[in-house]
Amino acid sequence: MIGKSIQELTSQFAQGGTAQLVTIRQERKQLPVSIEEVQALAEIGLEGDHYASKGGKRQVTLIAQEHINAVASILGVESVDPLLLRRNIVTSGINLHALKDKSFQIGEAILEYTGECHPCSRMEENLGTGGYNAMRGHGGITCRIVQSGRIATGDKIITLP
Repeated sequence: MIGKSIQELTSQFAQGGTAQLVTIRQERKQLPVSIEEVQALAEIGLEGDHYASKGGKRQVTLIAQEHINAVASILGVESVDPLLLRRNIVTSGINLHALKDKSFQIGEAILEYTGECHPCSRMEENLGTGGYNAMRGHGGITCRIVQSGRIATGDKIITLP
């Protein structure tokens, strides 16, 4: 039996993910607030989020709960408040880095992976000594909104062909 190609392997997921938490930051330097749902605006961002503006590759940021758990372990604490990490959507059940070069749907919106979301110096403030280094490699991804639609807590993440 011949093994699968890399293209086939990178298109297979054990399961779809889920949006566990949806947030927006209304002002720069402010912690995000948790909301039940948000309108994703194509080529702009999340309605009410301070990052929302025409164009750009960082219209939405996602981070996996599994990576938040890893950060907590690295910091030697039981848990980390996801709001301190300043990402728009906390997911579970899917490796976000496996979405590279893919479009995917969350709720009614279609997003496209645009890059890794690296930590900023705020992580040291928010998480304490070593916070920046704990987040390295665990910061999640940035996305562009391809199609407008509602995104809500509990929505499934579906990869598109």
